[in-house]
Amino acid sequence: MSLSVESATSNVAEYTVSEISGALKRTVEDAFGHVRVRGEISGYRGPHSSGHAYFCLKDDKARIDAVVWRTAFVKLGFKPEEGLEVIATGRLTTFPGSSKYQIVIETIEPAGAGALMALLAERKRRLEGEGLFAPERKRALPFLPRVIGVVTSPTGAVIRDIHHRIADRFPVHILVWPVRVQGETSGAEVSEAIAGFNAIEAGGAIPRPDVIIVARGGGSLEDLWGFNDEAVVRAAASSAIPLISAVGHETDWTLIDHAADRRAPTPTGAAEMAVPVRADLLANLANLHARHAGAISRRLEQERRAVTATARALPTPDMLLALPRRRLDEATTSLGQCLRVAVGDKRRAYGEIASRLTPSSLESLLREKRADLRHHESHAAHAVQALVVARRQRFDRVAAHLQPHMIRARSEAARLRLDAFGERLAVAAARSADARRQRLAAAWRVATSLDPRRVLERGYAIIRGPGDVPIVRADSLAPGMHFEVEFAGRERRSAVATGEGEAIPATPAPQRPKPRAPRRSPDAGGQGDLF
Repeated sequence: MSLSVESATSNVAEYTVSEISGALKRTVEDAFGHVRVRGEISGYRGPHSSGHAYFCLKDDKARIDAVVWRTAFVKLGFKPEEGLEVIATGRLTTFPGSSKYQIVIETIEPAGAGALMALLAERKRRLEGEGLFAPERKRALPFLPRVIGVVTSPTGAVIRDIHHRIADRFPVHILVWPVRVQGETSGAEVSEAIAGFNAIEAGGAIPRPDVIIVARGGGSLEDLWGFNDEAVVRAAASSAIPLISAVGHETDWTLIDHAADRRAPTPTGAAEMAVPVRADLLANLANLHARHAGAISRRLEQERRAVTATARALPTPDMLLALPRRRLDEATTSLGQCLRVAVGDKRRAYGEIASRLTPSSLESLLREKRADLRHHESHAAHAVQALVVARRQRFDRVAAHLQPHMIRARSEAARLRLDAFGERLAVAAARSADARRQRLAAAWRVATSLDPRRVLERGYAIIRGPGDVPIVRADSLAPGMHFEVEFAGRERRSAVATGEGEAIPATPAPQRPKPRAPRRSPDAGGQGDLF
């Protein structure tokens, strides 16, 4: 029995690990050379540094590894995203290094229009969150561009419509960047075209556009999907040149419409936005030129009349220069004679002075001045001695009068005079105080007779408003105003005015202290208290 088992196992072919792995790989690739797999993308983290993309496709029961090589990744209509349900087309193969099988994806598409709309909504929310659709990022279009760049298909009807419309309105130079407006490479070509127009240097061989129009005709969501590409939206938002989006018909919306500076409903509408009507501009310019010429003519005529009127009032140049000319002629005539007379006078004066300026005359003059100086010196010495003697004599006379008995006599006489003045001052002060006291009593009697509170004792009252201001007229009482009524004895009551001529009583007002009357001094004699 054991011999039969050993003989059976010895007849089985032997394979190396590499051989069995290669056989499995060929079997899988032959059986599943081209498949379409539907599943949800899982584990996608973007393309690897090598350009390849690695992720998984899964459903509720199983999962399969997937890879997109770099050459196929750049051709995808839209890029894989985490959690998106897609239909992947490719071939199955194995990876011998880890005994795994995987699908090598060649094309990928969303699983139906619903998935496309969900992807579009999610992408719109994400890009809007980054601020790419913010209104403050949008710029105004140039009023009259010289060069217009158009990104569209060169063979479609769109470029012809734009060209004809611009030619009819205002012919300008048009640069066309040909791109595919549909298909897998559409988004990459459009974004490259926008970046290419922005890369053109100003003043170079190729003119730099002043405005860019991205245009395409209408179509389904799948047909317009290239203009929802994230690269296209970012290129439109970062464009330094103002950009007009004219993709689809008026009811079609793509993400580039939100990122563009202006959105046109049709390509023809984009052409109308880009340039004005040349005939209208010429008509407006002619009208402004005519108005400007008329205004200049009227202003020149006004200035001409003003200058003519001013010129009539101004004197002629001959009239202004007549008197200066005459004075100049007279001065010219007498100038030579005056110079000769002046020179003669100066010469004679110089001769007279020069005759007196001899050494002998100067020495005699010096001797005279020295004699005068000695005389004044002796006279000043005698004057100083006489002044000192006079002051000493005066001092002696004053000192003779300053004896002790004479000082005491003068002090006694001054004391008597001061006592007499004091008695007279006391009498005058008493009389003045009495007179002032009488005037104060009379003024107090008059003030007492004029006191309005004496009138209150006869049955009258005083109405006071805010700020203790008396109210003398009924129209001064506004509805809702608080006021006080003062009666005799300084008693007050508060009330509130109503609109029907009545008053609502309020709380009694606090009593104010009655001012004290001036008190007379019991001592009628003397100066007393004036207040």
